[in-house]
Amino acid sequence: MDGLYALKPWYTQRLRIFLQRAEIQGTSPDFFTAVGIFGAAAAAVSIAVGWWPLAVLWLGVRLAGANLDGAVARARKVCRPWGFTLNEIGDRASDLLMFAGLAVWAASQGGHGMNWLSWPVIWVLAAALAATLPTFASLAAAGAGATRRNGGPFGKTERCLAAIVAAAAPAAIPVVGAMIVVGSVLTASLRLEAAHRELTTAAA
Repeated sequence: MDGLYALKPWYTQRLRIFLQRAEIQGTSPDFFTAVGIFGAAAAAVSIAVGWWPLAVLWLGVRLAGANLDGAVARARKVCRPWGFTLNEIGDRASDLLMFAGLAVWAASQGGHGMNWLSWPVIWVLAAALAATLPTFASLAAAGAGATRRNGGPFGKTERCLAAIVAAAAPAAIPVVGAMIVVGSVLTASLRLEAAHRELTTAAA
């Protein structure tokens, strides 16, 4: 169950012109990691003020950066452990920035200043915490020798889509937060189950 992650090859193909230029110019994959983080930061600001159409654009930039850093590293044959580390840090920072923007947007929905103890804010914080579980599951499994798994059913792309929905329809923030929590727990569980099968088979 890859979810929207299954669209990654299609999206990479759309970004091919940037990949080709990076190959020709010798652009570092780390540049695209930085672009992804910048896109997430800009999206966070857009979400925080409710400009969801602009947030769509910036989250597209975020996903493009996250897509291209690995693609450029493979195309230029410069894959390295430190690049993997930077990529993971960039993805986690991007997630945190996006949820921070959504928390600000949720806190502003009370109509009288910023209400940081409202249920929408609490749901956003719960979603931000739960969203770390799939990555922790994948990295822990990879550390044990299993495949580093990505994708869904509720991965990075689904989280971006959920943030857009919450920015466009703030009344739905608690529902969206609950979806992220449930989806993240399910995704982490499925990744761990697959890793368990793989490691058990390898040990046998």
